[in-house]
Amino acid sequence: MGLEAAVKINGDNVVPLNAFQKQRLIDIDMQVKQIIHDGGDEALLLSLYDFMEYFKKIMDACSDKELDEYCKKYYGFYYLAKLLEDMAMGIADGTISVPCRARPVL
Repeated sequence: MGLEAAVKINGDNVVPLNAFQKQRLIDIDMQVKQIIHDGGDEALLLSLYDFMEYFKKIMDACSDKELDEYCKKYYGFYYLAKLLEDMAMGIADGTISVPCRARPVL
């Protein structure tokens, strides 16, 4: 199915990814692969900000089945999704500690 897969927009209405969304997915895939080749996970974590806006939009627009298809076709996209999922799970189960936010001084 690949990039021609339909994605959900506003509930059950289904439309294909537009050309801009398709290109952002491909861009994310290529950039992530280059970063992990050159510097590994640490370099990827330091560059997450560059990807997050479009990554989130794609994640929100796709069904689970469609995301599975994209992840099979685009390893860099999968790698980023898996890294974020692992981090979220680590934070949730306490494996990764997160510093407490400082309370504002009143």
